[in-house]
Amino acid sequence: MSQGVTACPLDCFDACSIVYRDSKLSGVKSGHTQGFLCPHLNHYNEFERIISPRYKGQKISIKDALVILKEILAQSPHKEMLYYKGSGNFGLMQDVTEHFFSEFDAISTEGTLCDGAGEAGILKGRGSNQNMPLSEIAKSEVVIVWGRNPHTTSSHLLPFLKGKKLIVIDPVTTKIAKQATIHIQLKPNTDIYLAMLLMNYLEISEGLDKDFLDKYKDKYEEYCKLIKNYSNSDLLQNMDISLEKVKRVVELVNGKRVAIVCGLGIQKYKNGADVMQAIDAFALSLGLFGKEGCGVSYLGNSKEGLVSPFSSKAKRVSKVDVAFDEYKSIFIQGSNPLSQMPNTARVKETLSKVQNIVYFGLYENETSRVADLIIPAKTFLEKEDVRTSYSHNGFMVMNKQIESDIGISEYDLAKYLCLEFGIELKDEEEYLTHFKNFAQEKKDGSFEVKLRDTIQYRNGFDTKDGEFKFLQKFHIEAMRDANEMYLITPKSAKSLNSQFVREEEVFLHSKLGFKEGESVKISSAAGSVVLKVKYNDDLRKDCALVYSGTPGVNNLTSSEHSSFGKSAIYQENRVIITDII
Repeated sequence: MSQGVTACPLDCFDACSIVYRDSKLSGVKSGHTQGFLCPHLNHYNEFERIISPRYKGQKISIKDALVILKEILAQSPHKEMLYYKGSGNFGLMQDVTEHFFSEFDAISTEGTLCDGAGEAGILKGRGSNQNMPLSEIAKSEVVIVWGRNPHTTSSHLLPFLKGKKLIVIDPVTTKIAKQATIHIQLKPNTDIYLAMLLMNYLEISEGLDKDFLDKYKDKYEEYCKLIKNYSNSDLLQNMDISLEKVKRVVELVNGKRVAIVCGLGIQKYKNGADVMQAIDAFALSLGLFGKEGCGVSYLGNSKEGLVSPFSSKAKRVSKVDVAFDEYKSIFIQGSNPLSQMPNTARVKETLSKVQNIVYFGLYENETSRVADLIIPAKTFLEKEDVRTSYSHNGFMVMNKQIESDIGISEYDLAKYLCLEFGIELKDEEEYLTHFKNFAQEKKDGSFEVKLRDTIQYRNGFDTKDGEFKFLQKFHIEAMRDANEMYLITPKSAKSLNSQFVREEEVFLHSKLGFKEGESVKISSAAGSVVLKVKYNDDLRKDCALVYSGTPGVNNLTSSEHSSFGKSAIYQENRVIITDII
């Protein structure tokens, strides 16, 4: 096949539609993709992939790799077999391997290294996680970009922001912050205070949507009392911002169609669920739900409206702090736990005691380098799949574009294992047809997931009584020691976690006294890493920025969970930076 339409497989807000022609990728001109792609896809064919399977360092054939995998499974008691899956590819057919391991009675994982705390807060307040799609953000008059850097993480959002009043809330003066009407450069992990203070000033300025509140509030008065336990001056001091900016935000949003676009950084904390629930409460007070051009955009449930045909009955353990050494064998798919899991020292120690580590993926990384058996996967261009998105309602078919002898698809691997172990598996086309039955065609010829609404919660919330649930208590952020700095770990424009071109520096404000290019030791309660300094005066002086995927960054992070959502809390960690003598 020389050309065709497919979709990006990456775990990204944009989930773009792609044209493959003459060995090149380009963005579909219609719809939200708007004819352009991100740097990852523009250079996709330049990233070196794993070509050959290996066992104990020796190259082998795919056939031999499958036989060895079968022998590993046959010799591993089912409760000593762990299946650990990441989100390296977001296609729905990726779960076919989980179907095998679930029916095999292996142990799987639960929780998330990404967005779980924020989603938990949304579920607590709204009862479900419906997302505000891009088509509705386009209709907004004012957009609050709260902890999101769209130039890096969701560039296809940018055209929808043109001509709108922008309010950016971020400890970093990002490119979008420089374009904003207002930028609030608050301290990390003080977003909950800002959400509370904005509620206070909405009430003072009589900006509350009282009709909406009367219809959907639950224990609103109790929440207001909770907020008033904290003086405005104390909240402002904790955030290190001015009252004038808070008042200006309230003035700008009053009576307008407002979209609040949230990123992941706001919830990478123990209290991440509380933060998201407080932001939702502010949105509710403005009456932003159930109305055109209004709402809160975070990460919606990408599988909303779908029913999976794959088994998921497995017993599960935490993805954040799983003890690998409790298992004889581990099958790792589309993930790099030795880089991306928190507390690398603990992960490294427990992995070193595993008898059989199987790595199934596209690229070499820290985890593939310690694996016993490496099985290369096929790229998204070499197999059939479908996908949905967590930031829009699109349903995209990922048509196979090229034939290749390299690697094996998830379906073909699962098919082999199911046949060897007597587990039922339907034909691949049956599963693809099952998923496609959840799609409906739009007038422009594109497809969306059936029954998903473009306007969030137009008929009330999905709680038992249809009302929004307000926070009744929350965790208070501990004050930072004067010698400590806040660690922030955003996405890089060059990489997607540990895929593609990874950063290797710590970014600091130039006035902190460190020399650019010098190596410094960054230490936390969990461990340390040595990185070179690079200046970034868009940072607060109390912040050390190390991009997600930077080798060694998770030496600094603890494997503690968020209070809700079983999520990693990468930015809960404070660090001390010292010169290397």
